[in-house]
Amino acid sequence: MIDHQVRVHPSADRLPREEQLAWKLSAVATGTQDAEELDPAAAAMAANRVIDNASVAVASLLRRPVAVARTQAVAHPARPGASVFGADPGVRVSPEWAAWANGTAVRELDFHDTYLAADYSHPGDNIPPLLAVAQHTGRSGADLLRGIIAAYEIHVALVKGICLHAHRIDHVAHLSAATACGLGAMLRLPTETVCQAVGQAVHTTTATRQSRKGEISSWKAFAPAFAGKAAIEAVDRAMRGEGAPSPIYEGEDGFLARMLDGPQASYTISLPKPGETRRAILDTYTKEHSAEYQAQAVIDLARRLREKAGPLDQVRSIVLHTSHHTHHVIGSGANDPQKYDPTASRETLDHSVPYIFAVALEDGSWHHERSYAPDRARRPQTVELWKRISTVEDPEWTRRYHDADPQRRAFGGRAVITLADGTVVEDELAVADAHPAGARPFDRDGYTAKFRALTEGTVAPAAQHAFLDTAARLAELDTDGLADLFPAVDTSATRAYDAQLPKGLF
Repeated sequence: MIDHQVRVHPSADRLPREEQLAWKLSAVATGTQDAEELDPAAAAMAANRVIDNASVAVASLLRRPVAVARTQAVAHPARPGASVFGADPGVRVSPEWAAWANGTAVRELDFHDTYLAADYSHPGDNIPPLLAVAQHTGRSGADLLRGIIAAYEIHVALVKGICLHAHRIDHVAHLSAATACGLGAMLRLPTETVCQAVGQAVHTTTATRQSRKGEISSWKAFAPAFAGKAAIEAVDRAMRGEGAPSPIYEGEDGFLARMLDGPQASYTISLPKPGETRRAILDTYTKEHSAEYQAQAVIDLARRLREKAGPLDQVRSIVLHTSHHTHHVIGSGANDPQKYDPTASRETLDHSVPYIFAVALEDGSWHHERSYAPDRARRPQTVELWKRISTVEDPEWTRRYHDADPQRRAFGGRAVITLADGTVVEDELAVADAHPAGARPFDRDGYTAKFRALTEGTVAPAAQHAFLDTAARLAELDTDGLADLFPAVDTSATRAYDAQLPKGLF
């Protein structure tokens, strides 16, 4: 790996294009190996993430934000075009709109892959726009695989090197840059073209984290889809010869100077050397439970504590000692009263670790629908327990959260349960069971089981098998075969649901 120092430059410096971060990211993308040269483990993991995305997308087809995005997309037919989850098999829409609809479906349940370092990310959000453009431009599965590996490489590098959340900037700014790079790799575009697309993408997708604060709305699901759509449009303009604000990162009025650490900003971005194997996707991990990633280990910990805790009506208080992020973003340190509101939206509840711990402790399980149902959230005994749960930041858990060694990095915490008679019960868990360093790391069987569970009753067994077989052969697919990465569903249900939605402009 090469460590690149990135800092703010005044306009008078006339920083050469080749020394700008956008160029360096683009050069890594355009230098990505062909599929047959990719690391076999990385290629297999890319197929796993295609399966993972389809799992959660199908499970969300009858949720309102997904239906809204789908109806918007099908109003933009195109040929060759791209497929849409939940639409009739013959429907093809413009690729940016397919990315919008499919990206929303993948993100809606907060149930796909994650990578946490200096910042946060869901690298699987890169896949919908890449798949859409691959279909529209007649690319193969091998081309798509090359793009996925490149996008993950860039996404992980940015998340390791540049913290956005400290300045309340939403993490999709890194996503759009990664997607533009992945598209460049897949389409074999010149480095200059990709560089311009990165600049446009970052410039147009920099937004605040209010989408994940207070009363969290459906925009949380739309935001990554918007970034993917914007990246496709940026690549299209750049291919037509249009430029971008430059230097987008290092300029004196650029991203680093005005959005992040200011004129004295300096960051280190580690990128692979030319010809070095791209393996960043192997550092990322998926979710066993449909909730914010920092809640994954908390759910597993709550399940483990059920018997130790005894009757829950005897609980006086529960304090979760955890990292800065968990405390301040999904814990009581966020100072969001909505995180304790039984009438809060699902999007808010899946960012409330007190709620999540309460339900997991009571039920001993977690379900992507039942655990968020309004009657579940309003259950009186749950509300009483929920109010007794708080979080505190523990410097040691914050240190472990940022450990440089991925095998030692910890996203969990320690639960201290105080009972009415003064008895204290406590336990801790560093990582979720499904994490690569956890008790039951996800492998292909885990992804397959997740797919079958989330698509049961929606995708027939034969169609499940056909999809899984197609995903396993990702590198061998031709353009027509990419359509088989959309599991066959009974679209009469989605058409009926869509028909009930209010009409928009399209």
